[in-house]
Amino acid sequence: INIRTKNTSLSNVKLFIFIYNLSLAARENSLNQSEKFTRQLLADIKALDKMLESGMIESGVKRIGAEQELYIIDDAWQPSPSVYELLKDLDDPRFTVEIAKFNIEINLDPIVFTGNCLSIFEKRLDQMISRLRKAAGDKGLKIIMAGILPTIRKSDLKLENLVEHPRYKNLCSVLNQERTIPYELRIRGVDELIASHDSPLFESCNTSFQVHIQVNPEDAPMLYNLSQALAGPVLSCAVNSPILLGKRLWKETRIALFQQAVDTRVVSSHSRERRARVSFGTRWIDKTALEVFHDNIARYNILMSVELKEDSLKSLDEGKIPSLKALQTFNSTVWRWNRLCYGISEGKPHLRIENRVLPSGPTVRDEISNAAFWLGLMSAMPDIYPDITKVMAFEDAKENFINAARMGLDTRLKWVNGSSVDTSELILKELIPISREGLRSENIPPDEIDLYLGIIEERVKTGKTGSSWIVDSFTSLGKKALRQEAIVALTAAMYKRQIKGDPVHMWDKAELEEAGRWLDRCSFVDQIMSTDLFVVKDDDLIDLAASIMNWKHIRHVPVEDKNGKFTGLITSRIILKYYGSSSGDDLKPVFVRDIKLKNPVTVSPETKTLDAISVMHEKKLGCLPVVKNEMLLGIVTEHDFMNLSANLLKEITDAIGSRVKG
Repeated sequence: INIRTKNTSLSNVKLFIFIYNLSLAARENSLNQSEKFTRQLLADIKALDKMLESGMIESGVKRIGAEQELYIIDDAWQPSPSVYELLKDLDDPRFTVEIAKFNIEINLDPIVFTGNCLSIFEKRLDQMISRLRKAAGDKGLKIIMAGILPTIRKSDLKLENLVEHPRYKNLCSVLNQERTIPYELRIRGVDELIASHDSPLFESCNTSFQVHIQVNPEDAPMLYNLSQALAGPVLSCAVNSPILLGKRLWKETRIALFQQAVDTRVVSSHSRERRARVSFGTRWIDKTALEVFHDNIARYNILMSVELKEDSLKSLDEGKIPSLKALQTFNSTVWRWNRLCYGISEGKPHLRIENRVLPSGPTVRDEISNAAFWLGLMSAMPDIYPDITKVMAFEDAKENFINAARMGLDTRLKWVNGSSVDTSELILKELIPISREGLRSENIPPDEIDLYLGIIEERVKTGKTGSSWIVDSFTSLGKKALRQEAIVALTAAMYKRQIKGDPVHMWDKAELEEAGRWLDRCSFVDQIMSTDLFVVKDDDLIDLAASIMNWKHIRHVPVEDKNGKFTGLITSRIILKYYGSSSGDDLKPVFVRDIKLKNPVTVSPETKTLDAISVMHEKKLGCLPVVKNEMLLGIVTEHDFMNLSANLLKEITDAIGSRVKG
């Protein structure tokens, strides 16, 4: 309709407006939810920009907050998917779910960063964990803090253990669609872990103590850069996650694990660089806090879109404070180790830095000490280094962070003005005094400063981080127990020392007896199976199999095909029969595939040990290959069960002796 003609009637104009509005509505309805979410996200960015320009973001107040992630375990020290039963009994919104049903999270209420706020934080966290432990104890369960739970097994990472929450279900589904091929872990430390999985649930192995600090909007770029620069040295003395699936890896394996667990990138022949969604970043911030959000949106696609009714720009025009839900939702799917967040506290919008570097544990007091160290540095460093970007290369800060995760206090850091320093020396001589001054400036009481920074100081002087205690205990236990027995004893000892509450530098090594009953230490096949195996291929000569068995003094050699799938077993009986019947004059080669046992009895890693013993006894077997999805995971033999029987008999004898003495 041409409304510019002089003959256009008012009714025609109304008709045009009606049709035009219909077309807009049709166009809007034709957009899918993701496109609508994108518009809302861009609108939120514009709204945040306006709020920053107009001075709406709260300034002059420092609040701190924290999120505590924990594991739920059973009496056998294994993960227990019981979060919903506990949440029902607790009936408190500050307790909430994490990605797996054996995880639980506590959200501490924000508090102004001044006075005795740190001791208040410790007291509140202690009280909430005590409530949680009481609820868990009533159900025969336990609560434990660990960056990575030593006893967690790959079988615990099944999709049935994913929490029944739309956010995590959608996130898991979308990540799987993005990935298209299985997730792969490749982490090397003292040992090497190579594993694959069909979902991002490996992320549930990580638990952390995330600390938040509210910042003035004009200071946000400078403080965010400082937090990046401090990530390496702060992490180096807080490491607490050295073991995953029985392998000794990085001092803080969480860092490598989290990045690989949700990595949607796949190997390509193209050289285009793509950044993982778990990232330290690629550069300093230059001028405004918006740069972090701009960079995230520019680099990462939208994983989750939710339907939102709020029009953030309209809310601003009406004098309201927008929640910026689209921005917050998107921000929660980009996992920077230091994350800039928008929120509303006491009715006022604010910006805060979320430190995601610190692991859960070893104790509440250790965690508060880690937080105090970081918070004190964040307060005092701006006076010493008002622009850290002028004295440190971003690449050095990033390398420090990765090296600290790998080596903890053994790291040598690249510090300001290109200097290279010993980590312990830097912390003791420079960073602790700076943190002390920062805490004083926030009016933290001297006795609390001495308490929390004194723990950091003793930890660094003795070299006893959570990770060093775990590795030292594990090595000591490994001299007198199976690997999985050591892992159970380690977890039990960790729990008992947490209950006592002394900081980790005061802990003595774990003892095997702390694991409790034999059934707690060795109740499943994957706790006793050998994984350091010698195998042969179908196409190998039988002479090779015989030689390996002779050299390594073993009676069974598993057989795999060229794709690594388990296809059979060569036994000493087969070898004896072959050589006993051979004339020695036959020059025709004999291959493993020709004489192997093709369908041996196998068990899964989740099989109970007692059931496996029954199978071996009934069928008179010398070994049981442990197989899942046609892949060989391990093997258990008569020798393994003889050792277990000896330990069990000793346990029974000791128990009887104790009763007699009693």
